[in-house]
Amino acid sequence: MPDKSRSNTPPPDFVSATNPPRLHLAQLPTPLQLLSRLSERYSGPRIWVKRDDLSGSVLSGNKIRKLEFNLAQALAEGCDTVITCGGIQSNHCRATALLCAQLGLKCHLLLRGHRADSADGNLLLDQLAGAEISYYPPAEFQRELDSLLLDCQQAYASSGRKAFIIPTGASDAIGVWGYVQACAELQKDFQRHGIDPKHIICATGSGGTQAGLTVGVAAYGIDAQVWGVNVCDDEAWFVNKVNSDLQSWERRYQTGIDLDCLSVKVIDGYVGPGYAQADDDIYRCIADVAATEGLVLDPVYTGKAFFGMLDQLQKGHFGSTGDIVFVHTGGVYGLFPQRSHFDFLNT
Repeated sequence: MPDKSRSNTPPPDFVSATNPPRLHLAQLPTPLQLLSRLSERYSGPRIWVKRDDLSGSVLSGNKIRKLEFNLAQALAEGCDTVITCGGIQSNHCRATALLCAQLGLKCHLLLRGHRADSADGNLLLDQLAGAEISYYPPAEFQRELDSLLLDCQQAYASSGRKAFIIPTGASDAIGVWGYVQACAELQKDFQRHGIDPKHIICATGSGGTQAGLTVGVAAYGIDAQVWGVNVCDDEAWFVNKVNSDLQSWERRYQTGIDLDCLSVKVIDGYVGPGYAQADDDIYRCIADVAATEGLVLDPVYTGKAFFGMLDQLQKGHFGSTGDIVFVHTGGVYGLFPQRSHFDFLNT
């Protein structure tokens, strides 16, 4: 059953009052790591990384923090099946499939794209986890997703099962809690290392991580601006999406947080050719960071966001002193289907 226990640090009153159901599934707390060589190279604020890529092995990444709350809600409602959706190489779908297997829940994935002749990366892990997978052409998926999810849920109801729908990336009112609570960890990290970062940067692809961080820093009294580096769509879309998620969260939980006081900021300009597509600069950045710091990024999310952060750092966007924090949201399995873009390593 969902565990509603709290950490040993007293949370803000609104967390105690709402007490959302939560499962403890991630390997927490994750480390906060200083990138000393890159910090020295760029001669600006010191660069720290919140290593949420270490939140599990095959469960690694940001999705598990959100799924601790989404899956707890599914169990609280007596569901035996979980339906969710994403791209062929969705990190969220991979984490959901594996966690459902761990919890004894049936998992059905609705994936955008065509069935591959052979599985790789996240898709292979989806299959290993025993998920049922339905594939849809991108145009149909984009146009009909809401009805596809509801039709799937109704089909399970007709067969006597109760299915819980989790939206793309677990980015909804429930999933916001994942990174609200992550800010409690960040608060401890900053105290332990004696730092006071003024900027926290993350990749933003469905908006939930950025939404949770944005309200979380306010709730835990962290004096930092959260920046999402969008990996698809544009700044206006994400400002609207994050604000919409926060409004849904407040309506559902009635926390009393003044959303008008929150600042939703997006660093645009690093999407490249499109979602899950990257320019050569991104692949070379991934290789450079791995060789310099032993930190592995991915070309879909963290590679674009880290490259954008470094570019903005060079332009003076984050000032010349102090500390900045990059939230590593995982995604390493997205590297393997794009291995051909790293052929320059063999020349």
